[in-house]
Amino acid sequence: MKKLPEGGLFGGGSWQWSPEPLKLTVAEAKEMMSMGHPLAKFQQACDSLYRRSAAGKIESWLSHLLDEGKPDWLAKLQRDPGLTEQFPRVIRPDLILAKGHFALTELDSVPGGIGITAWLSKTYAEAGFEVLGGSDGMLEGFRKLLPDGGDILVSEEAKDYRAEMTWLAKQLGVAWNVKNAEEYEECGREMYRFFELFDWESMPYSRKLAEKSARGEAILTPPFKAHLEDKLWLALFWSPALKKIWEQSLRGSHLRRLREWIPFGWVVDPQPLPPHASLPRLDAHSWDDVGDFSQKERELVLKISGFHETAWGSRGVFVGHDLSAMEWQERLRFALSESGKQPWLMQEFKEGRRFMHPVFNEDGSVRMIEVRARLCPYFFTDKQGETTFGGCLATLVPADKKKIHGMSDGILVPCVIGE
Repeated sequence: MKKLPEGGLFGGGSWQWSPEPLKLTVAEAKEMMSMGHPLAKFQQACDSLYRRSAAGKIESWLSHLLDEGKPDWLAKLQRDPGLTEQFPRVIRPDLILAKGHFALTELDSVPGGIGITAWLSKTYAEAGFEVLGGSDGMLEGFRKLLPDGGDILVSEEAKDYRAEMTWLAKQLGVAWNVKNAEEYEECGREMYRFFELFDWESMPYSRKLAEKSARGEAILTPPFKAHLEDKLWLALFWSPALKKIWEQSLRGSHLRRLREWIPFGWVVDPQPLPPHASLPRLDAHSWDDVGDFSQKERELVLKISGFHETAWGSRGVFVGHDLSAMEWQERLRFALSESGKQPWLMQEFKEGRRFMHPVFNEDGSVRMIEVRARLCPYFFTDKQGETTFGGCLATLVPADKKKIHGMSDGILVPCVIGE
């Protein structure tokens, strides 16, 4: 494996490495690489629903729910007319490579891994592999965001990603710089925000920066739209109360594809149901009933929605059948107790398919291990609104792991089309 850049790329680069990229079928690669446009339209529809709800044109509970836990100034600002046409310019779905399909478990608009994926794409391409997105697809995709260069604002909270962003900026050229978000003051340069909005209080200038961007006095992406960084939309997509609104807001072909990708989900809401009602697909009358589910019935994932320090990575994600009955009940009770302060959601668990993949041993020899995979394709939207595929990071973890994330025994590789 080619030596990592000085300083590593993420957390010192504590991964395992493989002599081969992940091989996808032609159909899998085609489907994954075409996701960008429908997902961008879904994100725009989410923003429209939020704004219409806040304006009283559709159900007001929607905007109230998405504003939970957020400061009043931010909830008000994200409704500002000046932000209406501003959307995240990088989107990355987290896809479980399941049996015969993809399962979309998150749609991230402030994604890490951009530099890692760019380096892996270049490294494997130099080794002779035809990497999806090409050798420079990630670099060129990111360059399109701010074609004349700009400042990449990285917070202390996101410090593990500073090395990869520094490497990325060096590859892009002298017009690009990485800056400390906590100390940054806007100076007329375009900016890429690489910090989570829940951390705004540690950055004294952040509110002023957000207000300037809404007035068109500063160019910043992604915008200060906290509701678009909530996972809750993946459950709201399945809300019976919003079914007709989604059908009116999305093209039929996009809606069908989203229904294929997004696992069924529920907003975790303690409000009691009428005596004759039940939670869709759970065949349960209350969350207490769900808390009493058997291990087999608990093939569910409980997760915090967003705007919280545990809402990134895997820290706020709990797999039902991987917990004891008591732990499951405790986690569910806690999520319910957060109602009104911090939304939680639940999704059907989608099991990744198992397959064999080579990995390097410390001595340079190679062994085969059984793994599952999470795919993270990156899509970049230029200033003209065109969304393109840049590359894909595959995280392979031992097959006995229920959650697939950047663990130390994970393998990071780009993707190719297999034979």
